[in-house]
Amino acid sequence: MKYIAIVIVITFCSYQASSQSLDPDLQNLKTWMSGSFSSQEQADADTNFFDIRLQMVPIWEHSTDDVWLYVEQAASWNLEKPYRQRVYRLSKLGNGSIESAVFMINNPLQYAGAYENRELLRSLESDSVYEKVGCSIILKFDEDAYVGSTIEDQCPSDLYGAKYATSEVSIKADVLESLDRGYDSGGNQVWGSEYGPYIFKKLLKEE
Repeated sequence: MKYIAIVIVITFCSYQASSQSLDPDLQNLKTWMSGSFSSQEQADADTNFFDIRLQMVPIWEHSTDDVWLYVEQAASWNLEKPYRQRVYRLSKLGNGSIESAVFMINNPLQYAGAYENRELLRSLESDSVYEKVGCSIILKFDEDAYVGSTIEDQCPSDLYGAKYATSEVSIKADVLESLDRGYDSGGNQVWGSEYGPYIFKKLLKEE
């Protein structure tokens, strides 16, 4: 049985702004997360996975303390109707780890395609989003990847009868792996992949 990943998480129109004071880890993670990603290679090799497209693009770049990303996720055959749209805020914590906080978007479909439409992306303002409390992913750098997860059962979810959701991610320079699952009050998995994480490969820009 196939499952569509519901990702953290977590592409290429950006505002002109200086990032000179941005923490080096945040700058590096911003670079790795920004772009267009596809799980087509995995889907072609394993029918338990779909070809999903993930887009992430920096927004609100006036901030030198945090990185903000607009995130859009859609099936490859239905790109005009993304099934997930979010804003992520990347912040450096005192212990050296990075928090990726998740923000929901009011009336998200009005911003569909904003990752490739600079004017539409500019229309997304901070008062149009609200934090999904408890769903932050805490990332730490491990050898060649930023690796992290949500905290235990703190991220609420009512999808398909779930009580809470968990997300695990690994972010490398050109690959993002994401495993999202929902559990009921008894700790039984009710949605998400049973076959491991979705593997998103970064797509090269067309010249």
